[in-house]
Amino acid sequence: MRILAAEPGCHLFGDNGCGFEAPTIGMFFPEPWFANIPLSAGIDLYLVLLVVAVGASLLLWSWFSKKLSLVPGRRQSVAEMLILFIRDNITRPTMGAKGDSFIPFMTGIFTLILAMNFTGLIPGMLPVNSNLAFTVMFALTIYVMTIIIGMRNQGGWGYFKNQLFPAGMPKVFYIIITPIELLSVFLIRPVTHALRLFATMFAGSLLLAVFAYGGWYMLNLTAEPMLAAVSVVFSGAALLGYITFFVFEILIMVIQAFVFTLLASLYLSQSLEAAH
Repeated sequence: MRILAAEPGCHLFGDNGCGFEAPTIGMFFPEPWFANIPLSAGIDLYLVLLVVAVGASLLLWSWFSKKLSLVPGRRQSVAEMLILFIRDNITRPTMGAKGDSFIPFMTGIFTLILAMNFTGLIPGMLPVNSNLAFTVMFALTIYVMTIIIGMRNQGGWGYFKNQLFPAGMPKVFYIIITPIELLSVFLIRPVTHALRLFATMFAGSLLLAVFAYGGWYMLNLTAEPMLAAVSVVFSGAALLGYITFFVFEILIMVIQAFVFTLLASLYLSQSLEAAH
């Protein structure tokens, strides 16, 4: 049986004949603990981490909402800063004053996606959003909401007409513009909305795993003294790379949660009224 690089005893300069084997996409497909559940893929690591992320989000806002007052304390001030951040940087720039009614929803989306990203910072765990099913769920929710709100505000045919036949251009151009708008608005937009978040979390987790596997593989304190010293240097470089990218990954997780929420607000804003 081939020994993996992450297994005990498999190290650089070792004498057991094993070589480095980088982590594969198989790490993103954990075996379910309980598989025989009707209408379900079973209970696996992703589902448990999703429950953790949802629970953390609910606990956070439950904690923020305790003992609210006109003169906010530190806890309430942090919550208000987050809400104002969503309002001033997401809903107001995309929806205007009409977007104020969407602030609670956008704040909840941002918080939940961020928590689902942060599960990847737990040692040995994965970001929930490195599973495409969850990002598709979010994107489809926004997609359906956009259509429903658009039909409610612009009328059934009016919404689709405004999307497919933009006002203010010669009708002959619709031969080209309408197919492009059909693909862009109703197909490409929801697909890219889901894939952007998924691909970033997937790639970041895989890269962190490569640094972790590589650092462990290159550390061999049982080798000859000179080789052991070299292995420590190599392993230390891998550790430094891991720590650097770990910090960078936190920033990426925050940015991706912001971008997903911003795009959701932008798409919903186009359903509130026709573009001019």
